[in-house]
Amino acid sequence: MYFYNDYIYGVTKLAYFEIGKVTGTHGIRGTFRVFPTTEDPSRFELLKEVIFDLKGNKEVFKIKNVAYQKNMILLTVKEIDDINVAEKYKNAKILIPEEKALTLDEDEYYTRDLYDMEVYTTEGEYLGVIDNIFVTGSNDVYVIKKEGAKDLLIPAIKDCIMKVDVAEKKMTVKLLEGLR
Repeated sequence: MYFYNDYIYGVTKLAYFEIGKVTGTHGIRGTFRVFPTTEDPSRFELLKEVIFDLKGNKEVFKIKNVAYQKNMILLTVKEIDDINVAEKYKNAKILIPEEKALTLDEDEYYTRDLYDMEVYTTEGEYLGVIDNIFVTGSNDVYVIKKEGAKDLLIPAIKDCIMKVDVAEKKMTVKLLEGLR
């Protein structure tokens, strides 16, 4: 999931999560082919509306139907029923407001909360900050950057990640043999 900020009238800050990206259309009635960027694609079924963000322009659409085809979501919205109109939204990001995000279980974190988090060993050694996150088939891998040092790759497994404090932006890790 990715994090976006908006400013309404220069005062209110709204947070969004990206849950998909329009890759094209399906059929002639304006159904969108969507690549899900959320870990749980079935979450589209829980929504009544989504926000399409195309080059910074945001539009709200009411969901009419959600179907699945291989690794893609087929999304039909009430406002569009023509392929020619739907094609204009290719590459649009599909966003939801932060308050519509799924509730996390214990020891689960939104990716956006981990970026720029300081990482320390269990002995208190500063390793750097999380600069990137690779999503692999089995577990995520955190890329730790520190000026003047080679990037460190830490697997997001219980044997390595000892503590995550989102409020303090601090992670404590145990370096397994061979990680340095």
